[in-house]
Amino acid sequence: PTRTLLGHALVRDEHGEEMHKSKGNAIWFDDAAEEIGADVMRWLYAGANPAVNVNFGYGPGADVVRRFFLPLWNSYAFLVTYARLDSWTPEPGTDGGAGDRTLLDRWILSRLDGLVDEVRAALDAYDSARACRQIEAFVDDLSNWYVRRSRRRFWKGELDADKRAAYVTLHEVLTTVARVMAPIAPHLADALWQNLVVAVDPSAPDSVHLAEFPVSAGRADPETDRAVDLARRVVGLGRTARAGSELRTRQPLRRIRVRLPAGSTGLAADRQVAAELEAHVREELNVKAVEPIADDSELVERTLYPLLPVIGPRHGADVGRIMAGVRSGDWSLTDDGGAVAGGVALAADEFSLTARARPGHEIADEGDVLVALDTTIDDELAAEGLAREVAHRLQNLRKSAGLEISDRIVVAVAAPAEAAARLAPHRSWLAEETLAESIEVGPDAELADATASEETDLDGMPLRLTLRRSG
Repeated sequence: PTRTLLGHALVRDEHGEEMHKSKGNAIWFDDAAEEIGADVMRWLYAGANPAVNVNFGYGPGADVVRRFFLPLWNSYAFLVTYARLDSWTPEPGTDGGAGDRTLLDRWILSRLDGLVDEVRAALDAYDSARACRQIEAFVDDLSNWYVRRSRRRFWKGELDADKRAAYVTLHEVLTTVARVMAPIAPHLADALWQNLVVAVDPSAPDSVHLAEFPVSAGRADPETDRAVDLARRVVGLGRTARAGSELRTRQPLRRIRVRLPAGSTGLAADRQVAAELEAHVREELNVKAVEPIADDSELVERTLYPLLPVIGPRHGADVGRIMAGVRSGDWSLTDDGGAVAGGVALAADEFSLTARARPGHEIADEGDVLVALDTTIDDELAAEGLAREVAHRLQNLRKSAGLEISDRIVVAVAAPAEAAARLAPHRSWLAEETLAESIEVGPDAELADATASEETDLDGMPLRLTLRRSG
């Protein structure tokens, strides 16, 4: 029944120690299958290098669940939840209205085609560990970028062409992932297949294990992949800069300034793609604008530190000139990654460089990408930040009250006159964001028949939030 059999060297406990009943660290198969499930066990084994010992235990099992199984299940549950709300089902044999696919859709389908080819090649080479890594990386992209960035497409009430494209795309991705992972995690793969395919397509194979392993559909788009990767780098650096500024994530900021790799004209060569990516960056970082910078000297103060143990033996008598040049500011960086100080050329390994943001900015850089966050907050931004914090707390209050995501509500926000004046221009936005049919804001705002309430404090301003289900 088999042609090739792979076996690991030894199975140890999660700390690398030999398992012994007398030591109390032995885990019996039935106990492990009951505790963490057969699929998690299979993933642990398949994801390990067969040339070395396997460290097996409930701790590594929990890591796999957090890293892979939960993000995949949450993406699946997200699709099912909103599809039921919209009474959407796939239409086998048609594109389901997917003609209006966005950049995000095209990107995840490009990544999906790459995944299919990569996993097929890995399994053909009996390299299950590489296959697991590729599937995990894809699910991370799916959960932490595609689904998160597509949420508003699913949230909106109208089932328009854009929303249909989102449904069709996510459905195709999840059913393909089920087929790709089926040899390694057969039970979860079949659970996804039964609900997403068999339940809606009478002609489909009864099990994922009776379906063909997928083949790529020729949708690979390296240019789009590179552009999205660059945008995600900018977002990652922007988050780092935000963390350094200690500003709340929900506080809008005026702009970020971005230095891109040499030769880049923007996040993408195509203007429409660049515009879509900029919109994603703005929303992810909660900023009003993304501005390119060619020269970051106005935003960043750099300091060069020659490494004396290195330059001493190499430059000898020129060390004095180097140090004098650094002290007087007579130094500059070169295009090849080196520097010139006091007229003496320095290699990249002969100095270190530090960067400090000038007042009003926070910076983060990585390689050839730098992000400078404008941290100046005016009254308009402060008011919008307050509205976003109130919306966040109202959403949490909805959840604690046990309301469904589609339930409409009535809201009252009791706030000091100053806070109420700040919130007033944002009442329509708050209503839309929280599915509120009406919002009363003021010092004495209150719902007599409220079903949920919370007293909180924002920047020294006491607030009382009350809500109830509408009708």
